[in-house]
Amino acid sequence: MTDPLDLRVDAERLWARLEALGEIGAVHGPHGERGNARLALTDADRDGRDLVVGWMRDLGLSITIDAIGNVVGTRAGTDPDAAAVMMGSHIDTVRTGGRFDGNLGVLAGLEVIETLEQHGVATRRPVSVAFFTDEEGARFQPDMLGSLVYVGGMALEDALDVHAADDGTRLADELTRIGYAGATPCPAAHAPHAYVELHIEQGPVLEDEGIVIGVVTGVQGISWTELKITGQSAHAGTTPMRLRRDPGYVAAEVVTGMRALANAMGGTQVATVGLVRFEPNLVNVVPASVTMTVDLRNTDEVLLRQAESVFGELCQRLAADEGVTVERRTLARFEPVEFHQEMISLVETTAQRLGHTTRRMPSGAGHDAQMLARVCPTSMVFVPSVGGLSHNIAEHTHPEHVAAGADVLLQVVLARADTV
Repeated sequence: MTDPLDLRVDAERLWARLEALGEIGAVHGPHGERGNARLALTDADRDGRDLVVGWMRDLGLSITIDAIGNVVGTRAGTDPDAAAVMMGSHIDTVRTGGRFDGNLGVLAGLEVIETLEQHGVATRRPVSVAFFTDEEGARFQPDMLGSLVYVGGMALEDALDVHAADDGTRLADELTRIGYAGATPCPAAHAPHAYVELHIEQGPVLEDEGIVIGVVTGVQGISWTELKITGQSAHAGTTPMRLRRDPGYVAAEVVTGMRALANAMGGTQVATVGLVRFEPNLVNVVPASVTMTVDLRNTDEVLLRQAESVFGELCQRLAADEGVTVERRTLARFEPVEFHQEMISLVETTAQRLGHTTRRMPSGAGHDAQMLARVCPTSMVFVPSVGGLSHNIAEHTHPEHVAAGADVLLQVVLARADTV
């Protein structure tokens, strides 16, 4: 039998699975870009789930589907009472997503298990791979919804009653429609022994510095807010500027105000306005209302609260000055998460033993790992994103970096699962 320390994944097999999953919900750009649109609980998401579950069955895994649609495939260990070492991520995407975000973590987990099977490596602990429902939050909010319910951070009943942002359909109804309203209770009855997630960086740092493996220390805190700004619709030509109650102007001030806030605070503070919708959205009409979103993130909870406070004060001042109303609704709010120090060190030393350059870094994006960190020791492995692109159909990670990340994942899992 091959020495477990010498085991490496089959890089071509992993790449072939990435390509196959990438064909489901495929979208194509004008210059040959290939991305994905598999919004959570759509027909495309169902087809992607069916493909991955089929691969799980091919490997003889024990498969559970819980009441929020999370899917876990488990390879048994020699100790039937031991908690599993879990890998995973998500396979849902944003509307203009790539082929690697989330998918890599799930399919690399499958590849780890197939490598163990191929080489006859037994582990004391079970080894499992999961994909969680609606990680992106692009259709149902908040993001990381499935993993949040899995760990008990959101009541199942509340999650099932969430309505889609695009067409208003109820999450529970969509789960049933696509055949993934499972019978396994959630939150999960037993926490994993450990959780490790391989993911693309989704940013430019690793590529810029020529680093192969990002050792993720934690995840930024996230604050998502929806604003509904209501003013007075009026004729664009006959209404003097001084007599307007213009929600469009207020929206513009929020956009520039958030950029100024992030620049003034510096550090890891970022601010994004990603959605702005005018009503009635006509060239010659002062809008009646604007709906928009504000995304604030920081690795420091105190500073994130400070940013939220400045944002709130700006909304109040603009509403008073322009004579409009500004309603705020929280879409998602998660505090910063620090990963388990022993797990962080394990990822780092493993990557270095395999000959890869490493860099400790926080994640600027949210991940299922930040939810699993509530219940078990957790860590993440990053690999470079070409051009720093993600949530973009041009998203790409080189095959050699995919293989490097999967090898690190394999060895970290072996270290936690206790080979026998």
